[in-house]
Amino acid sequence: MNTSPMEQSSPKEHRSGVVAVIGPPNAGKSTLLNRYLEQKIAIVTPLPQTTRNRILGIVTGNDYQMIMLDTPGLHKAREMMNQEMVRIAMDTLGEADLVLFLSDAQALHSLAGNPKRLAKRYAEFANYFQQIQCPAIIALNKVDQLAKEALLPMMEKFTSMHPFRAVVPISALEGDGTETLLQTLVEQLPVGPQYYPDDIPTDATERFIVAELIREQVFLRTHQEIPYSTAVLIDSFKEDHQGGPVVIHATILVERGSQKGIIIGKRGKMLGEIRKAATQEIEKLLYCKVQLKLWIKVKKKWTSNEQILRELGM
Repeated sequence: MNTSPMEQSSPKEHRSGVVAVIGPPNAGKSTLLNRYLEQKIAIVTPLPQTTRNRILGIVTGNDYQMIMLDTPGLHKAREMMNQEMVRIAMDTLGEADLVLFLSDAQALHSLAGNPKRLAKRYAEFANYFQQIQCPAIIALNKVDQLAKEALLPMMEKFTSMHPFRAVVPISALEGDGTETLLQTLVEQLPVGPQYYPDDIPTDATERFIVAELIREQVFLRTHQEIPYSTAVLIDSFKEDHQGGPVVIHATILVERGSQKGIIIGKRGKMLGEIRKAATQEIEKLLYCKVQLKLWIKVKKKWTSNEQILRELGM
């Protein structure tokens, strides 16, 4: 039996492209990337400015491949390292087919009682919006913490500030609205081929992700200035092809001797907790046993040292 052309279902055009994910610190960019990838490649902490490098995540579906660039949070930067973080974020705009600006709706709502601070925050956003030269979508994150009526003024404000293709409320943590956002993003991608195999979620090396997982535990367990004065360098990464554990040697950089003492902790307790928790996360990543050895090194003003920043990929 012949099928008429009207009855034949034409396949969907395959869409692909680069999505630059930008926004202020702690807006939930890394949480969203990890949700779409269904695995952890970007570290997440409650502290702002956790992400320091551009992290590429590859989200692949039946008829699309979205190359997402997770970026450091946009903020007023004074130190060299922070300036590099903002530069990294803004440089992704030149690579993008589509921009996803992620904003913390809860943080904006908290400023509602202070019109001057709220206006200043929107003015900062407007400066970033002026540098977007391609189609853009805005996602209002953490809406699970807000009443729906609180969202409408934000959505109207953002719509008046820039010709966004869509404004989508989401909760990256809970998953609310994330499927709608994904569909909206895919619809805005250009028609194109699949660039990466189905089973590749990122171009980041295992060494890079391991260093990030160690740094995450430092962020989660220390306070005040300590997290921002630390970095992690992988000294060696040795696999045992006889089935033994992967042996990883890593150095935690700090800027002052007092910081070294805090990270070590009384009788080495803090460092032991960092090593134990990081080992668990690394084993989930590598699907094997890991033996993690950590050292702490004081390197004064490393956050202003160009050579070290380059070694960290910045």
